[in-house]
Amino acid sequence: MSGEILVISGLEKSFGGLRAISDLDLAVQPGKIQAVIGPNGAGKTTLFNLIAGLFPPTRGDFHFAGKKLNGRKPHEIARMGVSRTFQNVELFARMTALENVMLGRHGRLRAGIFQAGLRLSGMRREERECRERAFEELGFMGLAEKAALDALSLPLGEQKLLEIARALATEPKLLLLDEPAAGLNPRDTARLSETILRIRERGITILLVEHDMNLVMEISDVVSVLNCGRKIAEGPPREIQRNPEVIAAYLGEEGNGAPA
Repeated sequence: MSGEILVISGLEKSFGGLRAISDLDLAVQPGKIQAVIGPNGAGKTTLFNLIAGLFPPTRGDFHFAGKKLNGRKPHEIARMGVSRTFQNVELFARMTALENVMLGRHGRLRAGIFQAGLRLSGMRREERECRERAFEELGFMGLAEKAALDALSLPLGEQKLLEIARALATEPKLLLLDEPAAGLNPRDTARLSETILRIRERGITILLVEHDMNLVMEISDVVSVLNCGRKIAEGPPREIQRNPEVIAAYLGEEGNGAPA
């Protein structure tokens, strides 16, 4: 595990008689953008759910920053420095953009229920700092002027950026992005691409699941390819583009082409 921020060893996950992940080994280097690609049903989102602790593996181990993740609850994993977004935007309705990002700071607050109930000075200070940090993340995303708007009133591209801002508010070391470009037009995708690169410049490692191959090949340092729950290839983007097994996996999925 020398140098890797995330190490996955011998991972398997079965749902009844269906094996979604099979004997998967994966290592992610700090400060890199690593993409996980594959046809629909390859096990990509299952992998993210396992890393985030939403359900336990059938077999195998996770180590993050040298510490074992197995058996930890999602909020514990988030506090360790792993944050994620979802395929479908998961924003809170009837809350502003700023309030949504502030929720990302919840796991970092130290004031207890007693302090919150009495509105003691420590709680007031934390609330002020939480608001300021959330506003900074909105500014980083270019959404500062949208802070007071209802989150769901924003166009899809900005909702996606808002969800990433909330994830960044948790102060992650590893950010899991689950199909962030899904449903976006080319202009919003270009903005997203630039944003992901700027997040890496902050020293945050990114593990990305994405179907937009142009985006993947443009920004990724390493690409890992899953098919039917198994890793079939891994390497630099240009190498993956030419891999016959990868091309065959994509051509075998109806309506999907080989990586471009």
